[in-house]
Amino acid sequence: MLKIWRYYLPYLGAILLAVALLFLQVNMDLALPDYLSKIVNVGLQQGGIESSIPGFLQSQTRENLELLLDPQHMNKFDSAYERSESAGGIYTLTEKGSDLFESDTEFREDFIYSFITLANTTGSEKEEIAASVVGNMKTQMGIQAVKNEYERLGIDGEKIQSSYIFRTGGFMLLITIISAIATIIVGFIAARVAAGVARNLRLDLFTKVESFSNAEFDHFSTASLITRNTNDITQIQSVSFMLIRMVLFAPIMGIGGVIRAFGKAPSMAWIIALAVLVLMGLVAVVMSIALPKFKAIQGLIDRVNKVAREQLTGLLVVRAFNRQEFEKERFDDANKELTKVNLFVTRVMVLLMPVIMLIMNVLSLAIIWFGAEQIAASTMQVGDMMAFLQYAMQIVMAFLMLSMAFIFIPRASVSADRISEVLRTEGSIKNPDSPVNLPEDTRGLVEFKNVSFKYPGADDLALNNISFKAFPGQTTAIIGSTGSGKSSLINLIPRFYDAQNGQILIDGKNIQDVEIHDLRTKIGYVPQKSILFSGTIESNLKYGTDELSDEQLKKAAETSRSMDFISGREDGFSSAISQSGANVSGGQKQRLSIARALTQDYPILIFDDSFSALDYKTDAELRRELEKEFKDTTRIIVAQRVSTIMQAQQILVLDEGALVGMGTHRELMEKCETYREIVLSQLSIKEVE
Repeated sequence: MLKIWRYYLPYLGAILLAVALLFLQVNMDLALPDYLSKIVNVGLQQGGIESSIPGFLQSQTRENLELLLDPQHMNKFDSAYERSESAGGIYTLTEKGSDLFESDTEFREDFIYSFITLANTTGSEKEEIAASVVGNMKTQMGIQAVKNEYERLGIDGEKIQSSYIFRTGGFMLLITIISAIATIIVGFIAARVAAGVARNLRLDLFTKVESFSNAEFDHFSTASLITRNTNDITQIQSVSFMLIRMVLFAPIMGIGGVIRAFGKAPSMAWIIALAVLVLMGLVAVVMSIALPKFKAIQGLIDRVNKVAREQLTGLLVVRAFNRQEFEKERFDDANKELTKVNLFVTRVMVLLMPVIMLIMNVLSLAIIWFGAEQIAASTMQVGDMMAFLQYAMQIVMAFLMLSMAFIFIPRASVSADRISEVLRTEGSIKNPDSPVNLPEDTRGLVEFKNVSFKYPGADDLALNNISFKAFPGQTTAIIGSTGSGKSSLINLIPRFYDAQNGQILIDGKNIQDVEIHDLRTKIGYVPQKSILFSGTIESNLKYGTDELSDEQLKKAAETSRSMDFISGREDGFSSAISQSGANVSGGQKQRLSIARALTQDYPILIFDDSFSALDYKTDAELRRELEKEFKDTTRIIVAQRVSTIMQAQQILVLDEGALVGMGTHRELMEKCETYREIVLSQLSIKEVE
């Protein structure tokens, strides 16, 4: 994940806001057990009375206390309470008195023991009470003494209790609402950040792939690139949400829970520590088992996508040879392997959850067991044990969140590595540092000077020492047997690949010194495999530029001999084209591809075996139109049919990557044996003459 950290920088402010809200949420969540403890301890057990220091005292009680308190503490008592004659001489605790009890521990303890002594029916002396009453027992006896005092004063104890419970419950409701609001906002921020990171990654990845030359596509399979731009980025998006919502939340909750739990019951902290150690060991074991499988899953998804893409692309061939069962088995093998690994990981995860639940239940039993002993010994209250139990569950849940995250993060890390690999790949076709511009009036003279080329990773040259010139206003045809290097040669002109040796010049300027975009604006290219995009006929013809008039569209269609079937459609140029042009025939697709290259006045036109799906008549008509409408253009045609190139002003004959002949049809028939063999394999002697 660190390899793509820069994609999180634009959202740093949102992430920091989410962290602040998480701190707020954690504080609210951790406050709830404490308030629950107060409801149980104070609201239920103590009847809503919070302190063993009474708020009101009878005059008689004051007189009795005078017998037990030393004169110095009695003076402090008189300054802490205010006598009200109008209320029958009742003594009321003042705010100053509350502060005095809080600040003077000795006075407070002496007062409480004296007050308990007055309430003790056995008549025990204060020293005996102080010696026997410790810890929680002192608080409870003090509270009971306060209750008795209030009953003698006629104060409604039930009203005090219900008021305290409702007040504390109201605080809990308010805290819950604040926590819920923080949770919603954090979830919203996390979703926005995760979606934004995924969007930017997807865009940059797509942009990077668009900049790749054919050499990079030879390294990354199409199926793998699709997986990286879909499944891998989805993994990162999911984990990005989890990182903000859970991974940042869990340690804050865990640390806060530990602090609160230790504050409630330090003597039972060892129980939580033991549970956490067991959880950490369990997560470590699971990660060591599952992590290698996570790394394998993405590669297996690539494999499934590759097989599926091959089968769908070649579906007609599969059906023609009745290989449906074979392809089904091939896909099933890849699918079963992916399913097997996914099932293994899922089973490990399924096993993890009940084990963690078992640990939580054992932890709960241990807390109740040891807590009950402390309650019996009056060293802990029931509410404190309940709060400690809730804190323990919150701590365990925090570690559970972290464990889930640490299991999924490695898978996202694998995805991040795969995406980073594409983003870090430098294209082999690069723009020059100081580009040379081709002028607007480029003539289109193409010259090869001793050009040699081989594909990346190949041992043998695909082209060896090729030299020729293709002149403006002429048709330069390239012919040769299959694998002779025809497509390799013309792919060098728009720099789909770069030659290892030699130079390719346009109007005397080396194309490697020209900015790639500038170079390709001078070239109209029709690939060997006709490709149309989903949309309309018009949108496909305007693919090079939207600034085309209806007249230009019509002219390109007429020149490519496409107008007859376009006008025959009800919607004409607005007729729909399905994905990959599946709703038009091969010949129509090829003519539309040619028309797309003829919509602009390119100085150079390249046709890579682009007439193969045309009948002889359409082929001849199209070539005549090209000669007529593009008479000043450099036309380079790769063809397998001799009839397509016989009238070309210059014919290049390739054989195993070498230029073995160059000239007109008649010259080559006399001088080039390779050309003569190709011609006679297609035409009779009479047709040649």
